[in-house]
Amino acid sequence: MKLSIVVPCYNERDTIAEVVEKIRSVPDLDAEIIVVDDCSTDGSRDILRERIFPLVDRIIFHDHNRGKGAALRSGFGAATGGVVIVQDADLEYDPQEIPKLLQPILDGRADVVYGSRFAGGKPHRVVYFWHMVGNRFLTLISNMFTNINLTDMETCYKMFRREVIQSIAIEEDRFGFEPEITAKIARRNCRIYEVGISYYGRTYAEGKKIGWRDGVRAIYAILKYNVWHRT
Repeated sequence: MKLSIVVPCYNERDTIAEVVEKIRSVPDLDAEIIVVDDCSTDGSRDILRERIFPLVDRIIFHDHNRGKGAALRSGFGAATGGVVIVQDADLEYDPQEIPKLLQPILDGRADVVYGSRFAGGKPHRVVYFWHMVGNRFLTLISNMFTNINLTDMETCYKMFRREVIQSIAIEEDRFGFEPEITAKIARRNCRIYEVGISYYGRTYAEGKKIGWRDGVRAIYAILKYNVWHRT
């Protein structure tokens, strides 16, 4: 089954080329790679044009910075594979683990698969305590409203059957995408699986972007898409 890998990119000049190479090195993976540059200003766009263009299937350039959710909306709309997954442009998630996320869908058991950083015994870089607390708290609050038992709602690795993700209108432009999509797939009674993954977290000095304001927006999005805006 053909897999579309959507790579949102914003100011990732130090990692974007390596991420693409890692995706391409996954054995026996029939992958369509779609990079969405969200108006990077650090030279990432030059790298994409000069080095990455012949290595991927499509590059979409946003003319102004719109946020991760907006980048994913563009990428999902362009996907042609039977299955679609998100791959961040940093090095926090290992593309070598994509096949094991794909397996529950290939087996006909799942419509959606989340890669959980908190399930299983995979390697994890030790970074920020309060980020871990925040992620677990947001997952707990989300689960309370969706009545599903995820361990990692905020994970990057989310894989969908294409007909599922392309049938959902994504409204959030930034990191509110995570609770929004979780609420919407839960309400559709999609078959959701989790697979334990490794995690190689970055520090802020290394380019990590998410902050406390995104956590506040996530709480708002949990309420919005589970209580106030149930469409």
